Amino acid sequence: MSLNAHLEELKKKHNSLSSAVEVAQRAPGVDTLEVATMKKQKLKLKQEITRLSS
Repeated sequence: MSLNAHLEELKKKHNSLSSAVEVAQRAPGVDTLEVATMKKQKLKLKQEITRLSS
């Protein structure tokens, strides 16, 4: 897999997680631990994207 393809895949995963976090936060009775876990995953993806883009 080329670097550009890998970056695009990471960006897709990041956007997907971002949407999932938004939906989860709006849902009643949301599990805050699950949201926190998704946010941590999202941050790791963002850091990886930034690292590979430099």
